Amino acid sequence: MMRKLWTTGMAAILAIPLAFTAPSASAAAPPDISLTAVKAHLTQFQSIANANGGNRAHGRPGYLASANYVKGKLDAAGFTTTLQSFTYGGATGYNVIADWPGGDTGNTLMIGAHLDSVTAGPGINDNGTGSAAILETALEVSRQSLAPTRHLRFAWWGAEELGLRGSQAYVNSLSSTERSRIKGYYNFDMVGSPNPGYFLYDGDNSDGVGSGPGPAGSAQLEATLAAYFSSIGVATRGTDFDGRSDYGPFIAVGIPAGGTFTGAEGTKSSAQATLWGGTAGQPFDPCYHRACDTTTNVNDTALNRNADAIAYAVWTTAVTTPPPAAIWEDTFETSTGWTANPSGTDTATAGAWERGDPEATTSSGAKQLGTTVSGSNDLVTGRLAGSAAGDYDLDGAISSIRSPAISLPTGTLKLNFSWYLAHGSNASSADFLRVKVVGSSTTQVFQQLGSAANRNGAWATANVDISAFAGQSVRILVEAGDASGASLVEAGIDDVRVTR
Repeated sequence: MMRKLWTTGMAAILAIPLAFTAPSASAAAPPDISLTAVKAHLTQFQSIANANGGNRAHGRPGYLASANYVKGKLDAAGFTTTLQSFTYGGATGYNVIADWPGGDTGNTLMIGAHLDSVTAGPGINDNGTGSAAILETALEVSRQSLAPTRHLRFAWWGAEELGLRGSQAYVNSLSSTERSRIKGYYNFDMVGSPNPGYFLYDGDNSDGVGSGPGPAGSAQLEATLAAYFSSIGVATRGTDFDGRSDYGPFIAVGIPAGGTFTGAEGTKSSAQATLWGGTAGQPFDPCYHRACDTTTNVNDTALNRNADAIAYAVWTTAVTTPPPAAIWEDTFETSTGWTANPSGTDTATAGAWERGDPEATTSSGAKQLGTTVSGSNDLVTGRLAGSAAGDYDLDGAISSIRSPAISLPTGTLKLNFSWYLAHGSNASSADFLRVKVVGSSTTQVFQQLGSAANRNGAWATANVDISAFAGQSVRILVEAGDASGASLVEAGIDDVRVTR
């Protein structure tokens, strides 16, 4: 990963986050990538550096030897490979481009990592780890004779450390038609840092910092990786599209991007050490751009998890049918005009629906969730915790909130959202969370009733057909009620989307 910040100069492109679609039952299951095999590639990169002046840098013999090693593996596995040359700084550089036969070339998914090191060292974490992990994933594609829906193209970039020169040369070489065929680019740069974090490129700008979201579709690439890490119980955090790696030339021309990153020279905070383990106050990679970036400078657990995440992303994104397009969405990170108590008949006070950053409450388990599905905010019944769990709950009352008007197109339409309803054991089936669509008529499309049992808060998802409202201007009405008496009832809604 290059140290110098690089600016695309592109205007901000608003990305619409898409709902994650799990692989269909008929799709091949994502494989478990062998850590031993990935580390064997790292050993080869180390040996190449040892034999060539201690590095694998642009214009040096160690880089071309690395490129030939990767190309030889891919040629033997049945890929169509190209050693694309370019010139920078008076030296010839090379990108290795490898296409897997089949798939829709008009819907190409690219997976890339930079192969070069700095001159100071062999570059094993930066970026032998990303290069080795995508190489082993590509070889697994061959072993399984994968027949993806999308066309798969893998790339190993040269001269990234000198300013993304290889990836920029590749993007510049494409015609506008060829660029339009690339529907997504995954970048993996430093995925085995010895004091690791687990960062995902922030495609939907849910962190709300830095340069903003990636091109439309980036949020879906991020969501796919997030789903994998969630499945293994590993928390992730966003990292900004700051232009430090090879996604830069892709997002500059509007190609969606995503990827993982385990940290470079930045210092791990106490909060991050609590979240992920490791040592607070120390760099994620203390050997960043140094001679000590050898095969001993890798965290096996982080490398193994990221290699499996790469395979999951490839299998999920390339084998399954692309998810439906979002035509309206609200993640509640900004105010979009939801109206509380739209009919003026609500009875809730402290526990009324509001948009905000929720505070967690517990009573015989989690009741109000302090974590959202994405970002910091959601819709919640009384976001404050108070001094007791019941201070800001519905408490025998009814509350409602209504979306702004949504103009629906024609066609098959789905309403997707995340939700929870939590209550104590003194609740009943009179307590509820309901979602209605209000157009030329009003239809209840979702309902979760309470019961006389303790129910802890846990995010779930709903996906309902609202095609009957196609072509109308509609509003989404969310209602929650504690109608059985003064039981403890809490509810939340997040990531509401309409897709076609």
